[in-house]
Amino acid sequence: MNDEPGPSLNLCLWLIGVSLVLLGVLGALFVPWSWVPGSHLVPVRASQFFTPEQLTRAKAYSSAQRHLGWASLAVSVALALLLGLSPLGARLSRLLRGPWWVRTLFAALLVLLAGWLVTAPFALAMRANALKYGLTRQSLSGWLTDQGLSLAVGWVFSGAMVLLVIGTARRSPRRWPLWTALAGAVLTVLGSWVYPVVVEPLFNHFTSLPNGELRTRILALARTEHVRVSDVLVADASRRTTTLNAYVSGFGSTKRVVLYDNLVKDVPQRETLAVVAHELGHAKNHDVLLGTVLGAAGVVGGSGVLGLVLSRRRLLARADVERPGQPEAVALVLALVTVGSLLASPVQNTISRAIEARADRASLEATRDYTGFENLQVLLALRSLSDVDPPRWSQFWFGSHPTTLQRLGLARAMQQAAEKR
Repeated sequence: MNDEPGPSLNLCLWLIGVSLVLLGVLGALFVPWSWVPGSHLVPVRASQFFTPEQLTRAKAYSSAQRHLGWASLAVSVALALLLGLSPLGARLSRLLRGPWWVRTLFAALLVLLAGWLVTAPFALAMRANALKYGLTRQSLSGWLTDQGLSLAVGWVFSGAMVLLVIGTARRSPRRWPLWTALAGAVLTVLGSWVYPVVVEPLFNHFTSLPNGELRTRILALARTEHVRVSDVLVADASRRTTTLNAYVSGFGSTKRVVLYDNLVKDVPQRETLAVVAHELGHAKNHDVLLGTVLGAAGVVGGSGVLGLVLSRRRLLARADVERPGQPEAVALVLALVTVGSLLASPVQNTISRAIEARADRASLEATRDYTGFENLQVLLALRSLSDVDPPRWSQFWFGSHPTTLQRLGLARAMQQAAEKR
């Protein structure tokens, strides 16, 4: 093994400490931890909104998808650990030729391809299940095209990350976690900003919502909520899914509100406006920017943790890697990032659920249409066949949004509070 000194322990601890302070301050000041300020969710039962047949059908579909997703995740993590914590990943990198950065990029591609291959059977089974229940009509060729695009986008992001880690480790063996943290934070912000105009068009075609009553009411609602919206876009998502959705992405000059075309075509205006008000709530509270800054702060801490772990000589020896500044370290870095992301998921999703609950409140406050909001939640659940009350540990670890019953309970709580005023 090379005797070159590893990253500074004090520097890594400092980065972790700065990250925790930043996350704590941002969380305390900007994350709405109370879902219903001054009140609580009203308990509701699924039987109040859904028939037994609807619940049985949704449970069958969502349970199958959930278990397939868990199995896929377990296999992908196991493969990442196998490649990263054994000599296999390093040997794979040594098969490649060329400058270090070329070997680094293609080593990352090989790891991602291996991950896609071992999880493809689960993805195909999930697609078959969605076809069976009518949640997609997309052809196999269209699905494979999307898979290829997703792999390419994943390669760009993963490749940039490993290039950053390995490149800075080559140039500055003692301080590379600092340079990785700073550059990674900048790239996180930049990536979030350009994502709507660079990545999203790869998967959907966007058109402006045509002039008409719906567009007029949406723009009027945006003005009432003091949200600057120069345009409302419609994505051709129906070619891929029959589920309904809308979202806001980007910030600053790339901020956009996007509606699925099947939402525009299939849903009454009353419920559509409830969706739009939710997305305007995200825009009004700058939630994309908040998530981006939180992510950048997490990158700083993650760089410190990565520096600590990659300073362990026994770990490097196990992976047959001499030092972090080598292409042979690609599989190890990706394995550590995979595990770190999985372990961070509960924190990320707890924050996400709180932010989504605030957007629901914003929708209800903007429209004052509690019945329309409830109708929307029921319609969304039925069209996506979502489990309205999933297992608690699954929701805690993987749930990025409140459950359907929680959102219905939030609407009831907001309505009760409004009636008391």
